[in-house]
Amino acid sequence: MEEFLKRWNIEIKNKKLYDTALSHSSFANEHHKKQDYERLEFLGDAVLELVVSDYLYKNFFEKEGKMTKIRSSYVCEKALYQYMRDLDLIKYIKVGNGESSEIKESIAADIFESTMAAIYLEEGFAKVRQVILDIIVPYIENPDVTFFNDYKSRLQEALQSDKRSFVYETIEESGPSHDKKFTIVVKIDNIIFGQGTASSKKKAAQLAAKEALELLAGGKDE
Repeated sequence: MEEFLKRWNIEIKNKKLYDTALSHSSFANEHHKKQDYERLEFLGDAVLELVVSDYLYKNFFEKEGKMTKIRSSYVCEKALYQYMRDLDLIKYIKVGNGESSEIKESIAADIFESTMAAIYLEEGFAKVRQVILDIIVPYIENPDVTFFNDYKSRLQEALQSDKRSFVYETIEESGPSHDKKFTIVVKIDNIIFGQGTASSKKKAAQLAAKEALELLAGGKDE
């Protein structure tokens, strides 16, 4: 981690903070640590969204819906996982012995956010903004990079034109804390149109939206 942080002249002052940012719940449980990365991930998610939103507002003169799509493409799970891989940060992630040796995409994405939160807490907003933009802007400026189909945004657009109501509901959470599975449904006019199960709520909702879009498209073809 020190090697990564040196790129921005950051010296670790609070080693425990960065250790927590890199520690999955399975590792924390095995080593009797009080905290894992999840609280930091909560903060890092907000910091990341603010930095990218600010950048897009100042550099993209698009309508709100279009900017929301662009932002989703670069802060989605797949994108954050790719940043972790390209930065060679995955090797620093700490998981328990019960976890697979191949780090899950969802865990790597979460730890990108928790790491940004640690930088924010240690160095302040200006520095974490610099780090985030240095990492993400090259991907935004590369027209060949496509991370994500934002099925939730596409479904929202499709339903808004017909003025139909919809809602996402988590109907099941299963598995141990280090290997959670979430099942989410999307209801349109109180009828279930799609369902998704994944290791994160974000991905499960995207799968539910994808299924709903496919069902709606099939209905139009009939």
